[in-house]
Amino acid sequence: MTEPASHEKPCDVAPEELQTNDALSPPKQSNKQKLVIVIAAFMLNFSGCGLLFSFGIFQSLYEDMAKEANNPFTGASSADISLIGSIAAALMKLGAPYVVAWCKYFSPQSVVCAGGLLFGIASVLASFGNALWHFQLSQGLLIGIATCLSFMPSMAVPPTWFGKYRGLNMGIISAGTGIGGLVWSPILSACFQSIGFRNTLRLTGCICTVLICGSGAVLRWDPKMAARLHEDNLKLSSVSGLFKVPLPPREIVTSRKFVAQCLNAAFQSAAYYTPVFYIAAYSKTLGYSDSEGSNFTALSNSCNAIGKVAVGFVADKIGRLDSFFLTTLLSSVSTAGLWIPSTVLGSANQSSGRGLFLGFTVLYGLFASAYIGLFSPALVEIFGMENLPRITGIMYFLQGAAGFVGTPVAGVLVRSLPSSKATENYVYMAVFVGALMVASTVTVFWARIEVMVERFGGEKRWAWKL
Repeated sequence: MTEPASHEKPCDVAPEELQTNDALSPPKQSNKQKLVIVIAAFMLNFSGCGLLFSFGIFQSLYEDMAKEANNPFTGASSADISLIGSIAAALMKLGAPYVVAWCKYFSPQSVVCAGGLLFGIASVLASFGNALWHFQLSQGLLIGIATCLSFMPSMAVPPTWFGKYRGLNMGIISAGTGIGGLVWSPILSACFQSIGFRNTLRLTGCICTVLICGSGAVLRWDPKMAARLHEDNLKLSSVSGLFKVPLPPREIVTSRKFVAQCLNAAFQSAAYYTPVFYIAAYSKTLGYSDSEGSNFTALSNSCNAIGKVAVGFVADKIGRLDSFFLTTLLSSVSTAGLWIPSTVLGSANQSSGRGLFLGFTVLYGLFASAYIGLFSPALVEIFGMENLPRITGIMYFLQGAAGFVGTPVAGVLVRSLPSSKATENYVYMAVFVGALMVASTVTVFWARIEVMVERFGGEKRWAWKL
């Protein structure tokens, strides 16, 4: 059971709990507590985030409805529709600085439960939408805010509990998005056919509200971090605790490693969600059916889960920054080497296009998603655990801002050739994603170099494991 928050000063650990007989030492972690944290954070990713990662199913359905008369999406372009998912994905991280600050001042439990309730309300509101902008506000804006309130605590709180196996545990937690997408994708397709998309929104909203609130009720800071945050909270008023965002120290913000990490976060996030949202729609240009398109989304999400856990395990062995670089490199290789050729060759040689697209779906799912799982552990390696609460919000904010720009721009690049089934419609989109991934790879390597130089006291020496 979690301790109730204090009415005088919000924190996870009450002051009297810290006043132990042996020198004010916080209670030690237990393996049971760690397991509860992993399960709770995993379920937060599985529910709201997993559903967001299945937005490609909605994207495909809404694009089909856009070709029909008398519905909310009639005449809407691919970019207009993708804006729903783009807004949600962007706001999932744009609000990070405030959400992390609220988790520090109030408690992760209260923040997550607020997000769970908002998720259900937003889903029900979306189910009554009669115009495209209704869905952009409800399924986009409100669900994005709700997902941020549950996602950010699941990324900011767990790293404080783990040391040696931080990469593996964060990989398991982040795998919740992939497993969630794997489970939600076929459920959404089946529900669309049996109960319609409006009732599907209501059903998934209610389920996610229960899962998010139940998981959030047991999410709390590590005792040592909670004690440190309690001391910080004593210096804040209710107003400053609600509106003040703690910023990183000046010496960190002005460092080259901070610039490098900001750039790689922005480039990767601008590219990442585009293939996730467009997998189902692109598969139709290769002759696949709606159900087969949803299977591609499920396949991508299953690879997402496998990649995060496997790479997290490997990262603890070979180095988290090295794994961070390799996953980004392989993501760019899969995009440039497989998806772009699929868009070029697919119309003339459908079998070749299909084979290349299948390879891209698997490799991109395995490695691009692993970047997300390694993001928090990499921040610890680059900036240190003591700076994690201050750094996390800023970095995720940059990811959200970049995603808000990247996916809509990619949607605009989808062409409308005479044949709607032409894979060439997606050539420019694939090139755009590939270029961003290459830029992210370069800046990840730059961040690694800066950390390596710093650890050797400015000497230009090479370290094989970081």
